[in-house]
Amino acid sequence: MTAAVETAAGGITPATELGGGMVIVVVGPSGAGKDSVMAHAARHFAGDDRFVFARRVITRPADAGGEAHIGVDEATFARMKGEGAFCVAWEAHGLCYGVPAKVQAEVEQGRVVLVNGSRQALPAFVAAFSRLTVVTITAHAEVRAERLARRGRESGDAIAGRLERQPRMPELPVDGVTIDNSGPLEVAGTAFVDLLARAVAR
Repeated sequence: MTAAVETAAGGITPATELGGGMVIVVVGPSGAGKDSVMAHAARHFAGDDRFVFARRVITRPADAGGEAHIGVDEATFARMKGEGAFCVAWEAHGLCYGVPAKVQAEVEQGRVVLVNGSRQALPAFVAAFSRLTVVTITAHAEVRAERLARRGRESGDAIAGRLERQPRMPELPVDGVTIDNSGPLEVAGTAFVDLLARAVAR
């Protein structure tokens, strides 16, 4: 069984060909399994300093589950944003998200930085980073519904609302790759690892 991988606008250009590092922003609908796919890759590349898996700042408790993030309250987030602590920030599902400004320095140092992003925030990512690839993690609707229910964070109505929302991917001049995570995590995770390996190919 193989993951369905689709490429657009050139797929992925190795960072070495770009003359420095790059950002790979991972997006996709709720329940597609972005966190799981990224965690799979983080385990695979543990100790490899060519890659940085950025920790977002989120107005959600740090022990809420899901991705490893820095949890702050809304007042702290607003203060940090005002002080320029984020290179990209956005709001979604009643929460605020920020990507630490130090990510820009890590890119300039030649690293490949992975960020759990949002489709609506992609224009801000394009404005912040000249070397950017977008990886979209997808999954069939019934698979997403089952995963969201298992997560136990929301009511059935809230889950239905998430599934009904289909925000359009903005048309942007960036490389893009889509990975279908409807099946076993190992399949999509391996496809993502292979993609990252190409990002540092010489």
